[in-house]
Order: sequence, then structure tokens, then C-alpha cells
Amino acid sequence: QVQLVESGGGSVQAGGSLRLSCAAFGYTYSSYCMGWFRQAPGKEREGVATIRSDGFTRYADSVNGRFTISQDNAKNTLYLQMNSLKPEDTAIYYCAARPHWDCYFSANDFAYWGQGTQVTVSS
Repeated sequence: QVQLVESGGGSVQAGGSLRLSCAAFGYTYSSYCMGWFRQAPGKEREGVATIRSDGFTRYADSVNGRFTISQDNAKNTLYLQMNSLKPEDTAIYYCAARPHWDCYFSANDFAYWGQGTQVTVSS
């Protein structure tokens, strides 16, 4: 059974940094896509960043240059380093995974989800 467990959320002032982690249990696919999504109150869930099993990454325009997605295969852990945070980055951040090479920002394509972690950025 696949389980994704996020950690690292919290509150920070604008301009600050946070690093989110997502530990994956029972996920042993050789070709996969993992990603971070976020959902702010009253808004739809949106893709933030994805990483493919070969290391190819994709970022939303709103975070490109500020956020970095990475993975540690030895630890089965996905990371999201968030720098220069803005109040509009405030949301619940979710880790997601799909056992497929295709790696886009369509939430419906992802079969596995974590429980989410709150990120709050104050001005």
C-alpha cells in the first residue's frame, strides 16, 4: 500500500524560506512522476512542481526561480525548497505520485496523495 507523508510546513514572513518533505512508503515503481500541488481557500488545487523518475522537472510560472523540487531515491523522499516566499504562496501543500512517465499538472492524473501540510506566509 502506497503512503505519502508530508512534513515541513509552517508559518513564515514574506521573503523567508521553508522546505517541505514527502516520505513515500510502499512506492516502488521504476517509472514515475511525483509532484507538489497546493490549494488555497476558495481556490482549486494547482500544480506547483513535478519531477520525473529521470530527474526532469517542471514548475508553475508562479514559482519558477523561487521553488526547487528534488528527490532522494535512497530515502524515498521528495522535497520542495521554497525561497522568497510571498503571501500568495499561502496554501495547503500536497505531495502526489503516479506510476507513469507522463508528468503534467493535472491533479486527476495522480493516484496517490499525502494528507497535506499548511504553509502560511505573512506580509
